[in-house]
Parts: sequence; structure tokens; C-alpha cells
Amino acid sequence: MPTIHIDKKSLFDHLGNEYDIEGFRELGFRFGIELEEETFKGDKEDEDNMELKIDISANRYDLLCFEGLSRALGIYLGREETPSYRIAPGAKPQRIVVSKECEQVRPYVVGAVLRGVKLTPERYQSFIDLQDKLHNNLCGKRKLVSIGTHDLDTVQGPFTYEARKPEDIKFVPLNQTELMDGRRVMEFYGSSDSPIRKFLDIIRESPVYPAFYDANGTVMSLPPIINSEHSKITLDTRNIFIEITATDLTKVGIVLNIMLTMFSGYCAEPFSVEPVEVVYPDGKSIVYPDLEQRTVHTTAKYLNGIVGIDQSCDEIVALLKKMSLEAVVENAEKGEISVKLPLTRPDILQECDIAEDLAIAFGYNNIPRVPNSEATVGVPLPLNKLADIVRTEMAMAGWTEALTLSLCSHEENFGLLRRTDDGTEAVVLKNPKTLEYQVCRSTLLPGLLKCVRENKMHPLPFKMFEVSDVMFKCPGRPNGTQNQRRACALFSSSSAQFEIISGLLDTLMTALNVSHKKEAGGYYLEAADIPTYLPGRSANVVRVAESGHKTVLGSIGVVHPEVLRNFELDYPVSSFEINIEPFL
Repeated sequence: MPTIHIDKKSLFDHLGNEYDIEGFRELGFRFGIELEEETFKGDKEDEDNMELKIDISANRYDLLCFEGLSRALGIYLGREETPSYRIAPGAKPQRIVVSKECEQVRPYVVGAVLRGVKLTPERYQSFIDLQDKLHNNLCGKRKLVSIGTHDLDTVQGPFTYEARKPEDIKFVPLNQTELMDGRRVMEFYGSSDSPIRKFLDIIRESPVYPAFYDANGTVMSLPPIINSEHSKITLDTRNIFIEITATDLTKVGIVLNIMLTMFSGYCAEPFSVEPVEVVYPDGKSIVYPDLEQRTVHTTAKYLNGIVGIDQSCDEIVALLKKMSLEAVVENAEKGEISVKLPLTRPDILQECDIAEDLAIAFGYNNIPRVPNSEATVGVPLPLNKLADIVRTEMAMAGWTEALTLSLCSHEENFGLLRRTDDGTEAVVLKNPKTLEYQVCRSTLLPGLLKCVRENKMHPLPFKMFEVSDVMFKCPGRPNGTQNQRRACALFSSSSAQFEIISGLLDTLMTALNVSHKKEAGGYYLEAADIPTYLPGRSANVVRVAESGHKTVLGSIGVVHPEVLRNFELDYPVSSFEINIEPFL
């Protein structure tokens, strides 16, 4: 959850000085933010030198600065109207021409111009702080999106966004005096304690670095690392050129709109911005920003039902207005409402998000409490109840339960067990993060074998079991996979002692009311050649249903010495693994 620091006097002045600290705490609770503490700024302990430390929801990017928070609270309290953002009339777009080489590093770029901005020290600091908050939040620490801001009067368009060899990019970085190329920038900041250091790896190994140039060939920035000293913003800056590069086209549009909506109120024409035309290598031209508002259609019945209130369409429209949502009644008889979403609210994706804002505007404490008329008694799913019975029986027999990972390597699932993958069994991850997690396990045995391997320092014997799901390919199902609940047990000591693992299986079957016989309602062991086990020391576990139908539940045997070597085990192991779902 992001935390912001807001000047107390400025915020309370904006709200008409109608609140003391406890009153504001209550206001924040109703609105969905949390006042963490009230502190002094610096060493000066003065009532006018205090700031508020406020926790903001991670998806409310519009509340990460003073401008956004004060405006949202003002609208919520009915002190101000939701602003209407627009493209400045008659403004000729600046142009950014993108080179083809940028596809190798950061392919997307957007931009806009704030004209006639009046900066004060407080506004300037808020402008910088918002960029930092967005970089650490939505921008994925600059990996996805990186913001660059420039004094437009120090550069000349049209601009070019290029990717060149590091040694060909030469400029003076922000707040420095030395002329550096791309390599020197990496060396300089890599050996310093600057916060810039943590972003260097984003492009360090790339054969080309992205760079912004103006019409005179002056380097404006080296995204996502640092801007140029030449075009830096100062308190005297009046026209701000914003360029934002990215690897994610959706997020870059959101970041641009947040920057513009927060600070366009300081422009000569409040809430107006000048566009920028971006020309891509394929000739495609896109004009930014996109100030078109999205519309979501909903109904009063749905919103009232979700929140638990009974408000008319007009009352709902008035409440949503407090949350900066522009709603109109489309059909009063059917209760149909259309809601225009402001540019500041990319967190609203569907109807339920509008219902959440309606609940905040109405007040959670004002929602009537009613008894639950549809109370039910909770019961476990039959499969989970069966699994608990199996766990209890094996635990009472003196065995220790393990809970292993549901992902494993392809080799652990097949090769190390002397099994062959025919391509029809294992669900394989498309883009595994590591070699250890390549497939969804189709057997529980590797997990238990690894568990023994990692606990070899403990005394013998090992008596372990697990009751969990495995997964198989199943083309006939909607998602193409199927889970299966299995029970697996393992015994390891100075000798395999097959009779012990067989005894546990018989105990488990007895608890499930299945006797050891080849007749209906029983089970028996049928000799089988299973690669994981020793030849002649393995069998299938076969269940005979009341109808006489036979089902192979799984297998039992003494683990093959090669498997023991593969898992670095020193002592013999016997085990069984069965499917327990047929007992439902």
C-alpha cells in the first residue's frame, strides 16, 4: 500500500479548515484512505510545519499526490466539480519520430505538453514525487514504464526517439557537469550510491540504448535511467514536455493520463493539454493523449443488490457524482444507468467496481443491517471429507504427513522415476520461471522422495504420507486438464520391509470398508512390471466394485535402486500410491 506525505495546512485550507485531525481521520475512513500519523517536517516544530502520512489503496493512482487527493476529497464533499479535461484548441501537435531500432529495447512512446504552467516549490516537489510514486508502483520500477519531463523552451521539435550504441549517446546527465556517453553513465552511477543505480540493469546488457533527441541533435534523456541537464525543469519552467517510454502499451497510456490530469490544473488554460503526434517506423501515426472517457452500463437493481441498499436512479447518480463518476439515467423504468469513467480512474474495470464506489459514497456505516435470510450450514465437500478420513487413518497408524509442492521438474516427474513421457500425461508450463518448476506433478512420489532426501540427518525409519491432488491432461474438459486426489505413502529403513507398507495399505482399505479379497467389494494386488519399482517386487492395486467391475487404483512396490540413486537416497524404500476418488 503506497504512503504519501501531504502538507497538513495546504490540505486543510483546501477543505475549508472544517476538520481537526480526528475529523480528518474519520473523513479518510469514510473515503477509503487511512491517516497513519501526523508529523513535523524537518526540525521546525510548528503547527504550520506539519505533514500528514496517509496510506492510499495501491490501485488509486490518482491519489498519489496532493493535487489528486485534495481534488478527490473536494469532489466527495461537494466543494468542487469534477474537471473536464480537453485538448487545447488550435494547438499544433509536437512530433516524436520513432526509429526501428527502439523495438529492441523500449518500443512504445507517448507524450503531451503542459503549456503556461505556474510552478511553486510545493508544486514542483509534488510533480517530482508523483513520478517517483508511479515509477515504484504502476511502472514496475521503470521496467514497464519510464517518465521523462523537460523544459520545452530549452529544446526544439520535432523530436526523435532512437536506439543507438551506448558509446554514440553523449550528454550531461541531470544535476551533473561531466559530458558522458552511455557506457560512462553506467560506470558512473554503478559505482555511486545514487538511487539511479537500481535501474541500470534494465538496459545495461542491451546492444543499443534508447535516447530522446530534439531537432538540433541534443540528447534530452536516456530512458529509463536519467534525463539530461540541458532540458531539466526548474521553478522558472512554464512549458513542460512529457515523454514516456514503455514496454507495456496499456500502462503507458494510464501513466500519461495520470500525469496530465494531476497537473494540467496549473496550466494557463486549466485542465487543457497540448497533443503530441508519435510516428512509428511503419508509418503509423498516433496522437496522444487519448482523453476519451470509457462508459460502463449498469442498472440500479444490480448496484443496489451488490451494496445492500435501496436507492432510486437519481439518488445513485448523485452518489456516484461524489466519486467523480459522471452518471446519467438512460431508462428510468428499467433502472438503466450509464456511467462515464474519468481519466483518473483506470482502476474501474466493470460494474462491481462502480458498486464499490457507490458503497463508499453512501457510507458503509449507513448500509442497513439485515439478518441473512439465506443462511446455510457449511459442510465439507465429499472428496475433502474422504481425504480427511484417509489422512486421519494414516496419521493414527503412526505415519507423518508431508505437504509437497504441486510443481516439479519434468525430469523428477519422469526420468528420475524411470518413467517415459508419452506426451499425453503431464501438464507442462508454457514459460516456467526455473527448471525446478516445469510441470504439474502427475504423481506424488517425487515429492516424498525429495522430502526424505532433505531430511537424511534424522534417524531411521522414515514413515511419510501425502494426500493431495495430481494433474493430468484431459482434452475433453473445458480447460484441458483434470485433477485427481491421491494418497501416497513411503517407508524407508535399513531394509525395504514391504510388509510394513502393505500393512498400511490394508489398514487404509479396512477403514474404507474394503476387505482384502478378489470378490465384489474387495481389493487385491496384481503382479505388474512397473519401471519405478524392482522387477518382481511391484504390483497394481485393484479394486473390485459391487458390480464386479475392476479398477486399477494405483501401484505398490519396492523402489528401484536406480531411482534411489537419482534422488540421492542411501536406504531402501517401499511405497504405494493410489487414487482415492473411486471410494466416493
